[in-house]
Amino acid sequence: MRAAFLTLGCKVNFYETEKMKEQFRARGFDIVEFDKEAEVYIVNTCTVTNIADRKSRQMLHRAKKKNPDSLVVAVGCYAESGGKQLLEDSAIDAVFSNREKAEAAEKIIETFHLHPAEKRGAGEKEPEQVSAPETDRTRAYIKIQDGCNQFCTYCMIPYVRGRGVLSSMPEEEVMAQVEHLAGKGVHEVVLTGIHLSSYGVDFSGEKNFVRLGGRPLLEVLEKAAEVEGIERIRLGSLEPRIITEEFLEKMVHIPKVCPHFHLSLQSGCDSVLKRMNRHYTTEEYHSRVELLRQYFDNPAVTTDIIVGFPGETEEEFLQTREYLVRLRLADIHVFPYSPRAGTKAADMEGQVAGEVKKSRSEILLSDTEKYRLEYGQAFLGRQEEVLFEEEAEEGGERYLIGHNERYVKIGVPLEEAREKNWRENEIHQVTVEKVMKK
Repeated sequence: MRAAFLTLGCKVNFYETEKMKEQFRARGFDIVEFDKEAEVYIVNTCTVTNIADRKSRQMLHRAKKKNPDSLVVAVGCYAESGGKQLLEDSAIDAVFSNREKAEAAEKIIETFHLHPAEKRGAGEKEPEQVSAPETDRTRAYIKIQDGCNQFCTYCMIPYVRGRGVLSSMPEEEVMAQVEHLAGKGVHEVVLTGIHLSSYGVDFSGEKNFVRLGGRPLLEVLEKAAEVEGIERIRLGSLEPRIITEEFLEKMVHIPKVCPHFHLSLQSGCDSVLKRMNRHYTTEEYHSRVELLRQYFDNPAVTTDIIVGFPGETEEEFLQTREYLVRLRLADIHVFPYSPRAGTKAADMEGQVAGEVKKSRSEILLSDTEKYRLEYGQAFLGRQEEVLFEEEAEEGGERYLIGHNERYVKIGVPLEEAREKNWRENEIHQVTVEKVMKK
């Protein structure tokens, strides 16, 4: 029996999909690509925006169209927010929450009386799950934290990820996965979570991650850096308030940690941040960015920005734009605000017109191209360690493409790479001669 998977949304979802694949594979299913015919299709959905909802619906319908007799299952955040009402859609046969992902295979097999070919011998126990997390050829993601209790006014995630409940992967389990990946030849791991900065809060009994000072996360980083074969450790999105002198004084002495930090911002205007229920000011955020620059040589600091949040005036938007000029970030992900039913922001006055959000998004995206180019040019003429990941075409030419520690995209002409016998999943030192597009 064949099972196909599709993942939408964040890296956490990608990690969880891989775990589900391992469950199905262990129970005798053949895992096939999503565009192939299968008896079971599982879509790990996202609900962060209206566009994400629509994409989730489209993919569920695409699966049913591929095989009308198949079992189409919705899991993830869109499934959580829509609940059993989604079953009114004839394309969807089953809905499972985020909490049920850990037992997805067993629940689906039992509920629908599926009989995949058994690959284990009679009476053999279920294999212990130290499955390989989702890998991007050379890079592997490990979800070490789940849940968020920040309750930003625009966000559904705390409601669909356990309603504010925080949970962290025990340190020994994190290490087992890191060692497992190293044994498979993975050189770079990315530690991620829904609110990664809260890692370990549930272990300590401390309710506020800021007072915890990031100590549990630092301890995991120190131990992961000792694993032979792992050359780089990259962090997922961090809360700005975790960036302190105490935190950085220890992190800077973990050489395998990549100087690439994604600090969520959302707006460069204090009045908008307050309406969003973000727990810092623009001045505080800027000070954390400067701290990173004090401790690390030219770190890549990236962020997210929401434009057109309810009540955002032209003046507030311009404040954000001017603020970003001062920050000089390496990259910015720009999103137009999308109202989510059930959040406070969806009911706020002053909803911004779609054409205004689109215009503001385009302005910031254009600015971001300049920031990205400016940051990349700082590496011209420098010797950089590149973890090569794939062959790709750029400007009509073929390259062996990879990233340096700061996640700057670097390519070597494919013919030159072949002459040097360089391959994917290898780290080599190159002299940067040209800045490539993202």
